[in-house]
Amino acid sequence: MSLPALRLLSRAFALACLAATPVALAAQSSSPAQGASETSPSRWDIFAGYSYLAPSGTVVTPIDSSGDTVTANYDAVNVGGLFSGAYYFNRFVGLQVEFAEHEYGDSVAGSNIGTEGNDDGFVTAGGGIIFRYPTGNITPFAHALVDAEHVSGPYHNPAQWGPGVTVGGGMDYETPWFNHHLAIRLFQADYQYMHADFGPGIEGGRANIDAARLSAGIVIHAGSLAPPTPITEACTASPTTIFPGDPVTINASAGNLDPKENAVYAWSGAGVTGSGTTATVTTSSLAPGSYTVQGTVKEGKSGKEGLKPWESANCSASFTVKDFEPPTISCSANPSTINPGDSATITSTGTSPQNRPLTYSYSASSGTVSGTDTTAAFSSAGASPGTVDITCNVADDKGHNASATTSVTIQPPPPPPGPSPEQVRLEARLALHSVFFPTALPRVDHPEGGLVESQQQTLTTLATDFKSYLAIKPDAHLILTGHADSRGSVEFNQALTERRVDRVKSFLVEQGIPEGDIDTHAVGKEQELSTEQVSGLVEQNPDLTPEQKASTLKRLSVIVLAQNRRVDITLSTTGQQSVQLYPFNAADAMTLLEEKAPAPRRKAAAKKK
Repeated sequence: MSLPALRLLSRAFALACLAATPVALAAQSSSPAQGASETSPSRWDIFAGYSYLAPSGTVVTPIDSSGDTVTANYDAVNVGGLFSGAYYFNRFVGLQVEFAEHEYGDSVAGSNIGTEGNDDGFVTAGGGIIFRYPTGNITPFAHALVDAEHVSGPYHNPAQWGPGVTVGGGMDYETPWFNHHLAIRLFQADYQYMHADFGPGIEGGRANIDAARLSAGIVIHAGSLAPPTPITEACTASPTTIFPGDPVTINASAGNLDPKENAVYAWSGAGVTGSGTTATVTTSSLAPGSYTVQGTVKEGKSGKEGLKPWESANCSASFTVKDFEPPTISCSANPSTINPGDSATITSTGTSPQNRPLTYSYSASSGTVSGTDTTAAFSSAGASPGTVDITCNVADDKGHNASATTSVTIQPPPPPPGPSPEQVRLEARLALHSVFFPTALPRVDHPEGGLVESQQQTLTTLATDFKSYLAIKPDAHLILTGHADSRGSVEFNQALTERRVDRVKSFLVEQGIPEGDIDTHAVGKEQELSTEQVSGLVEQNPDLTPEQKASTLKRLSVIVLAQNRRVDITLSTTGQQSVQLYPFNAADAMTLLEEKAPAPRRKAAAKKK
C-alpha cells in the first residue's frame, strides 16, 4: 500500500473515532438503563473502516482547437477510508451520513497520474436512508445515499465536485465481548455512480463513472431503542369483607409515571364511583358474594386538543359482601322462683354482628310480661303454680330475629290448715249408706211412705252425725240421687225416683238438717246397676257368709231389681259416696226384696178397677 493511502486511512479512522465518541457518550447517558443497550438495538451506529474503490469510466478531453482529443480511462484500484454515522428511528429504519476518501493506487492508462506522491482520487460526502434487520449477533443492512463527489482524473486539475448516488448493503457481526457496544462490519459492498464536469479546454471534459466499493471495519453502537419502562398500577380494597351497606374504598398506586405527563384514572365495577387514585363502592344494593373492581391509569400529553393518552396500565381489587348475620340473644329472670302474685325482672342481652339497631319483645306461657327494651317485668297474677316459660325476642332493622327462653317457677300456695281432730273423727264416723225402697214406693197418693224401719234408722244416724259436721263445715251439703229398677216406663220411673229423693229429704229435714243443705237428683231408668255390678257387690258384702253369698246369687235377678230401688247419698265437701251394700240381714229385708208392690198398693189397684 502506498504511503499516501496509509496516511488517508489513519486520518479517516481517527476522524471517525473522534466524531463517534461524544455521540456515543451522549446517547449512552440518555439511555434508560445500562442493560437496555445490551438487549435492544442501538440508537446510533458509527462506522470507520478501510475501503477499496474500483471505478470504471472514461473522460474524453480535446487537446487543442484542431479538434484532436485524448481519452483517459478510470480503471485503477483506489484505496482509502470510509466513515458513516446512522441514527435509527426504530429497530429497522434510520438516516445515514457518509464520508469517504480514496486515492489512486495504480497508474491510470494513458496518463501520468497515480504515481507516488500524487493526491488525485475521489472524495464522497452523502446521506440517505438505511435499513437493518437485527437478528441475534448478525445484522444485515441496506442503504441508498445521495452524494456529492469530488473527482480528479487524468489531465484534470483541479478536481471538480459533482453529483453521485450510492446503493448497497452489508453485514455486521455483534461482538459480545464488548457488551454489544462494538461490532465488526464484515463487509459493505456498494455501487456508486459519479459525474464530474471539468469544463472546456484542454483539461476539460465530462466524466461518467460507475464504481464498485468494498469496505470493512468496526461499528460503534451507542444509545438504545429499548421502549420506556411501562407504567404499572396496583389496587387494594379496604376492607375486603363487609356486610351490605358498608362502604368499600379502593386505592390505586401507579408506578413509573412521568411527572411531566398527565395521568388519568378510571374505574369500573358494581357500585363504584371515582375518577382519581381513590374510588368508593356503594354496597347497599349488592347481593352477598364476591366482587371485583377494575382500575385503569393512562399517561399522556396535553395538547391543543386536550389530553391524548398513549400508555396505560390496569389493576383489579376484590372484596366480599357477606350475608347479614342474625342477631343473638340471651335472657334471664331475677328472681327465678316467686310466690303467687309476685313479679320478676327479665333481662335480655342482644348482639348484632353488624351493629344494627335492635328491638325487643316478650311473651309468657301464663301470667303477663311487659317491656320493649333490654328489661321487662313479669307478673304472676292469674298464673297457676308451676313453671312459666318466658320467651325473649330480638329483631334488627333488616328483619332478622332471634329468641331465647328463660323460666320462672311459681311456688304453690301454702296448704290450707288441716282438718281438726273433731272433723276427722266426724268424717270417719259419717258412714254414708244408700237407702233402699220396696217396689213402687212411695206411692203418688202416699208420698210420705216407703221408708221401712231399718232405712229410717240409717237416716237417723246419718242426720245426727251430719248436724255435728255442719258445725265445723257449714258449707257442707248432702246430695241425694234417686234410682229405680228396670220395670216401668220412663215416665213412671222418673216420677218414682223423684218421690223417693223427696221422701229421704223430708225425713232428714224432720231430723233437724236444714233443707238448704240437701240437694236432690232423680235419674229414673238411667244409671242402673248391671248384673255384673250387682254380683260384685254381693261378693264384697262383709255381712254375708260364703254360703249366704252362694244362696243369694241363685236369686240374682231378684237382687238386681232390689239393688236398683235406692237413693244414693254423697257428701259435697269430700266427695264421699254412700256404700251400696244391700241390707240382707235387716229385719225388714224381705219386704225390700219383694218383687210385687205391697198389699195396700194392690188393694188400691183392685178398687180402681
